[in-house]
Amino acid sequence: MNKQELSNLVAEILAGMGSEPQVKAGDYRPTCPGPERKQTAFAPGDFVPDVTELDLRKLYLTESPRNRERFAAMKEKTPARLGCGKAGARYKTLTMLRFRADHAAAQDTVFSQVPEDFARSQGWVSVQTRCESKDQYLTRPDLGRCFDEENRQILRTELPQNPKVQLVVGDGLSSAAILANAVDCLAAIRDGLKLRGIDPGKTVFVRYCRVGAGDAIGDVTNAEVVCMLVGERPGLVTDKSMSCYITYGARTGVLESCRTVVSNIHAQGTPAVEAGAHIAGLLETILKKKVSGVALYGEEGA
Repeated sequence: MNKQELSNLVAEILAGMGSEPQVKAGDYRPTCPGPERKQTAFAPGDFVPDVTELDLRKLYLTESPRNRERFAAMKEKTPARLGCGKAGARYKTLTMLRFRADHAAAQDTVFSQVPEDFARSQGWVSVQTRCESKDQYLTRPDLGRCFDEENRQILRTELPQNPKVQLVVGDGLSSAAILANAVDCLAAIRDGLKLRGIDPGKTVFVRYCRVGAGDAIGDVTNAEVVCMLVGERPGLVTDKSMSCYITYGARTGVLESCRTVVSNIHAQGTPAVEAGAHIAGLLETILKKKVSGVALYGEEGA
């Protein structure tokens, strides 16, 4: 069989198949009809709604649930990603978009900065740890716990010595948490302390702050108690979670177990003002008991 006869044979076989077969690198043609595209309420070019505005406690996407009312009632108690539904073996589009949006928000707030004029606008004393940039802050936690001599001198000059309570606000790992919660929470703490006859003194803001920076401030001021509000590592539930670390006799080298912590201060957790009122009461108790952290709860009536 020569080349021409072979070509004729192939052409005859293909003609008998009725349609040209799909071959590698050829134009894509589906071998069977695909699902029809669903109609949407949006036209090309319209803005898509912000998926981050959806309340995770009410976002229930499971189709044909056995007991929708009971499951929905359970979801109201947690922002966990329950009842997300599936599209075959995968998450639904809305579920995946919300997950990616929350993950992006968490990354953004870690790398973002509290505005330069934020502390000044609140009338706070402003200092910076030995970190020189956000990248160095993230890679050198040790430098976020101490100050150079210039910033130590600012603390000596601007802050009173031997205060009962030294209030500190640190940017930490979430600038968004500080911008959203710190001002209201601190105002509630200060008002609560004044009602209890405790001088709240001056507030200091620390840029590139780790929790241990409060101990270094205790070294300089000789404060009886250091109370620090700091932005916490963001997660997929919120990028605006703030915590409060209270340390009696804060000094460099103090054990972590000596700290009393109020965590999850944010809109979906403990609201800032409510947390501030609670913290003021804790500070009064700690000053009376002269201990904080694990040992505080070993005290009768604490």
